[in-house]
Amino acid sequence: MTSAADEAPLWQPGPERVAAAAVTRFQSWAAEHHGAPTEGGYPALHRWSVEELDTFWRAVAEWFDIRFSTPYETVLANRSMPGAEWFPGATLNYAEHALRTSEDPLRADAPALFHVDETQAQAVMSWSELRRQVGSLAAELRALGVTPGDRVSGYLPNIPQAVVAFLATAAVGGVWTSCAPDFGARSVLDRFQQVEPVVLFTIDGYRYGGKEHDRTETVDELRRELPTLRAVVHVPLLGTPAPEGTLAWGDLTAGDPEPRFEQVPFAHPLWVLYSSGTTGLPKAIVQSQGGILLEHYKQLGLHCDLGPEDRFFWYTSTGWMMWNFLVSGLLTGTTVVLYDGSPGHPDISAQWRVAEQTGATFFGTSAAYVMACRKAGAHPGRDLDLSRVQCVATTGSPLPPDGFRWLHDEITDDLWIASVSGGTDVCSCFAGAVATLPVHIGELQAPCLGTDLQSWDAEGKPHLGEVGELVVTAPMPSMPLRFWNDPDGSRYHDSYFDTYPGVWRHGDWITLTPRGSVIIHGRSDSTLNRQGVRMGSADIYEAVERLPQIRESLVVGIEQPDGGYWMPLFVHLADGAVLDDGLRTAIARTLRENLSPRHVPDEVIEVPAIPHTLTGKRIEVPVKRLLQGTPLDKAVNAGSIDDVGLLSFYAELARTRR
Repeated sequence: MTSAADEAPLWQPGPERVAAAAVTRFQSWAAEHHGAPTEGGYPALHRWSVEELDTFWRAVAEWFDIRFSTPYETVLANRSMPGAEWFPGATLNYAEHALRTSEDPLRADAPALFHVDETQAQAVMSWSELRRQVGSLAAELRALGVTPGDRVSGYLPNIPQAVVAFLATAAVGGVWTSCAPDFGARSVLDRFQQVEPVVLFTIDGYRYGGKEHDRTETVDELRRELPTLRAVVHVPLLGTPAPEGTLAWGDLTAGDPEPRFEQVPFAHPLWVLYSSGTTGLPKAIVQSQGGILLEHYKQLGLHCDLGPEDRFFWYTSTGWMMWNFLVSGLLTGTTVVLYDGSPGHPDISAQWRVAEQTGATFFGTSAAYVMACRKAGAHPGRDLDLSRVQCVATTGSPLPPDGFRWLHDEITDDLWIASVSGGTDVCSCFAGAVATLPVHIGELQAPCLGTDLQSWDAEGKPHLGEVGELVVTAPMPSMPLRFWNDPDGSRYHDSYFDTYPGVWRHGDWITLTPRGSVIIHGRSDSTLNRQGVRMGSADIYEAVERLPQIRESLVVGIEQPDGGYWMPLFVHLADGAVLDDGLRTAIARTLRENLSPRHVPDEVIEVPAIPHTLTGKRIEVPVKRLLQGTPLDKAVNAGSIDDVGLLSFYAELARTRR
């Protein structure tokens, strides 16, 4: 998967694009005002950003004109991880910054939000209307007794009402948390019961895959099982009246008061996100108003190069951190594109049609969607007008080399392709988009600014050009403040800092290349280890899923009691395909030729489908535990899986092999 050092890049930004990029302008300004290097381009800027961490983040705050209502005493009072203390003494408000564009009379009537659904019906909300609705709803939340620190929850799809509810919550200093309506009641309660919300925003149902899905009974169960609720707000997505005992969305957003933004400490909680929670209850991850504000300004304003002329789309749901990331596009004055619906309805080109319809300039999606388009033989660049798309970014899993080539060939050969990698844990990216750097096939462009990303070997020493553990050796502002209901911090500590004290271990295998790019190999906690050689599952998926007969695959490595090692490959076949000796031979040959003989599985097993978390990630570790004999109820949190019934196959397989 690693490219040769002298391989020509797939894409190279032209000199005009480099000169115009925000990161270039930032570097020139930071050189003048804060001593950043004037030569050496992005690599030199990144090195400065981690070596002079305090100065870098001070520069970010000044460059983006962060409104500190009270000044900070210092940038970083405590550098320890966990426990870093950023900008002590400062107060601010995230929502005030997100709505700052609405204060500009020349842009007040410009679109802040585009909303598109499966029917391609489009609604536009201007900056002034967004500000009005947030002001109205924030006043109503205060009237309901919501005070700073109270949790406000949303059981909502990716619609403008979700954005308004979140911003109004942030405006009053409340703590936002959300789940998508395709989550069942148990999954939602596993999350919301931990944080005890006082207000619940909810819909009557949603539309997905061409069908209406009623959620009345689920909402009734949420109301019964969340005793801390003081109010439930009904959003009539399917047109039903507000049920008895609930408040109507339209009534709460009809006013016209000027928004009042509660000035809160930098470390005041902004939202609670949740890990996939494949075992035990999902981790309830708390991130701060100030930390997210600075980190997202950096990511969206510098790395994604977004500004007022852009339209920012990312396919996501409110149950995934990418929704929070998407909404933060408002910070840069960018028009945010919300799509509510299936990624593949009525056909695989659904997301590309959203880009055409809304004039998206920055198109974010999953690596899996790109590969599905390739496999389906889609030609979006030929069939649709995607001339405004400047960048396609992917996340969720590493984008295979064939995905890079397909985007280059099918969209435009002058396309910035940004494969990015980060996590819910920081609601940001460790590595990914840089508008001024070349794109090499199969690689992320570079570590992000202010992120001291390293690859460590088994002895905990950094190395280059070799597979190692992804670690971050210095704090980032958006690292969790804490986990909810983790009073002694032990669960937080054990999640990231138990292997290397004081160093964030994320649980991915990566390679840092000599040219400064990054390759992601998959999760290290499910890493394959054959004959002492560590292998990433992502490499195997990329090779196997090139075969047209394979829709999706899953590989795990099982340590045997006798010291042996069993590495089965589970395959979900394409329609009409048969797992016969010919296909098994083709799989083995593909892995041997593209990777190594060690990557060839011990067994290839057909499965009805591959199980995923609710955010679409293949669940390798729970499958491994099932195959090791762990009971189903101990191996996985059923509420975190898209189809828990699929796991019975693996549990039964474990029984038959004993």
